[in-house]
Amino acid sequence: MSRGREINILQIGMVCTVLLGVLLVLSFVALGVGSAGYSPSQIVQALLYDESGPVRVVVYNLRLPRLIMAIEVGACLAVAGALLQAVMRNPLADPGIIGVSAGAATAATTILLLYPTLVSSVPLFAFGGAALSCVLIYLLAWRDGIDTVRIILSGVAINTVLGAYNSFLQLLNSDNLSSVLSFMNGSLSGRSWDHVYIITAYASIGLVLAICCIKNANILQLGDEMARSLGVDVASVRIFLSAVAAFLAAATVAEAGMIGFVGLVVPHIARMMVGSDYKALLPVSMLLGAVILLAADTLGRTLIPGMEIPVGIVMAVTGGPFFLYMLRKKGKVSGS
Repeated sequence: MSRGREINILQIGMVCTVLLGVLLVLSFVALGVGSAGYSPSQIVQALLYDESGPVRVVVYNLRLPRLIMAIEVGACLAVAGALLQAVMRNPLADPGIIGVSAGAATAATTILLLYPTLVSSVPLFAFGGAALSCVLIYLLAWRDGIDTVRIILSGVAINTVLGAYNSFLQLLNSDNLSSVLSFMNGSLSGRSWDHVYIITAYASIGLVLAICCIKNANILQLGDEMARSLGVDVASVRIFLSAVAAFLAAATVAEAGMIGFVGLVVPHIARMMVGSDYKALLPVSMLLGAVILLAADTLGRTLIPGMEIPVGIVMAVTGGPFFLYMLRKKGKVSGS
């Protein structure tokens, strides 16, 4: 093994170790802060030994499910963004920006407002909406093949149209918007163990599929001509990676609502840490996405005493300026 290879593995291992350490510390902070504060020893006591005390009720039944949700949602959104950036070969691609999340949100909003008896099927409809959005984007972008610029422009157009539909639907049902407003702002408030079981099932499937996409994601970065010379069906690979990203985005939208910028910001930061090889980029993105969303959710529920700021708003406030920074940095809008 070469010295360069050893350094690369050591660097990746160190990054992952640091992120795991930060995630552990953040987890104790998230479990300990709130209207009632608890020390790490109280948290451990409540989780491992106390079966019925008031600390366990708060930590185990209220805060722990929310913590796990934040970790899994952050990981899924980050990986979805990383896959879409490989598909588009553009660091500005993101499930929220190109219309995938909007498709999932449109289906979910329609069910919540028009067919509330089907609320248990929201994850299924959300994935259907995200998949349909992907299909429409590819159909609009197809002209003697698929061009990544046309995919992004088609996605922006779909995002705009679906956003208008969602606004119109909310206008028609203005007297029944309490659940939808929380959904559109992206919130982890009130999440229970039932939500954790659902998102864990979807996340397990989606993240395993994403790991299986690592080789193809790396090949797409070489360019279409090089990929074809290696015997890869570029169009099929793009469609499969997009489907996996849509599945991950739909799962998070169905359970946590619209949370933007995670899929945009996290892969970019991970790329600066470990480079563009998806063997390192994908696992680092998973961990970093979990860290950032958990930090954002903890900040949102503790920043103003007695008031909770939805995590979607926190990410929009912090992710928006970062997006502008990416647009201006050396004029890069595509490629590596």
